Amino acid sequence: MQASLGVADIFRRHGDDYRRATASVSVSQRRVMTSIAQCRTAALGGHVEQCDRCHHTRVWYNSCRNRHCPSCQALARARWVEQREAELLDCPYFHVVFTVPDAIASLALLNKAVVYGILFRAAAETLRTIAADPTHLGAEIGFFAVLHTWGQQLQHHPHVHCVVTGGGLSRDGSRWVACRPGFFLPVRVLSRLFRRLFLRDLQHAFEAGRLRCIGSLEQLGDPHAFRQHVVSARAIEWVVYAKRPFAGPRQVLAYLGHYTHRVAIANQRLIDLTDGHVRFRWKDYRRASQVKTITLPATEFIRRFLLHVLPTGFQRIRYYGLLGNRHRTEKLVRCRRLLDMPPASAPPTDTIRDHRDRLEALTGVSLRRCPLCHEGHMIAIAAGPSTSPAVVNTS
Repeated sequence: MQASLGVADIFRRHGDDYRRATASVSVSQRRVMTSIAQCRTAALGGHVEQCDRCHHTRVWYNSCRNRHCPSCQALARARWVEQREAELLDCPYFHVVFTVPDAIASLALLNKAVVYGILFRAAAETLRTIAADPTHLGAEIGFFAVLHTWGQQLQHHPHVHCVVTGGGLSRDGSRWVACRPGFFLPVRVLSRLFRRLFLRDLQHAFEAGRLRCIGSLEQLGDPHAFRQHVVSARAIEWVVYAKRPFAGPRQVLAYLGHYTHRVAIANQRLIDLTDGHVRFRWKDYRRASQVKTITLPATEFIRRFLLHVLPTGFQRIRYYGLLGNRHRTEKLVRCRRLLDMPPASAPPTDTIRDHRDRLEALTGVSLRRCPLCHEGHMIAIAAGPSTSPAVVNTS
């Protein structure tokens, strides 16, 4: 087993093979490949550090900070969780997932910004509409939605995860309306409204000329064929499910960090890269989450990974209802008062400039502690990366 194997290693060793074998690699995909391959290498610069106790020396190379890079999410995740802590309410929270069928997912691959945007809007409108209905809850809820586009084997599987308050403000804002214990909203009702809203917006996008239908989808460029495609998608059940409520706000926080900044595959799931083939772990959710392994040619692994590169500037975490950016502070103050919660403490002022100190303050993980003696601290002794083969990056 190669304990330190990462996605970057696969890109470095087989990225050129993939480029030669693939007719078209988009600009954004090339940018992601380059960023990840250069992450924590001399290409991005760095500095030489030495332990002030045992004199162990290493090169600390800079990170690429690309949001698709599995090695660059720890600090972003920790900062995001810290920012959300003051927004937690003393109420149950539910996890609701909206998924589109394969026939829609194929359209999304060619039209990511448009179709993923529709996915967000339809999911959000569904939750807010059903929650506001007096026959169900009759309240304005708060939630955020996170886009994931992958399955366990890196296949294209677009869906949004929503973390939702188990209750909300009454229409006049005078009281907190709690949902029934252990129950959020009827899943079948959510599913059918989500399907209707999504297909409505998809048809509008087609009529406005915002969808590309080329290659294997070329036949859908005909208006009649596209309408038939929509009709067939309307005839099947769409998957929406709500998981059991969280045990409490603190459990939500722990969960958030696990989910929000996830990328297509974590380096920890990679097992080895041998003879041009990548082996990695995956969970078979149809078999009680059994952990299995799969082996793919490196070029196929890269192809699947790049399926999940998002359009430049596309926001993959969005906020709605009580958490909507415009009135978030005002509404959360009112919610806390109605739930007999103390006022939220002011968010801490971030005066820490060095990312290593910030990561330690947020997570308790020290990047300065010597990896050899575990007692000394690594001190920068020279600027710029070293080319000496005797000095290796142990990060």
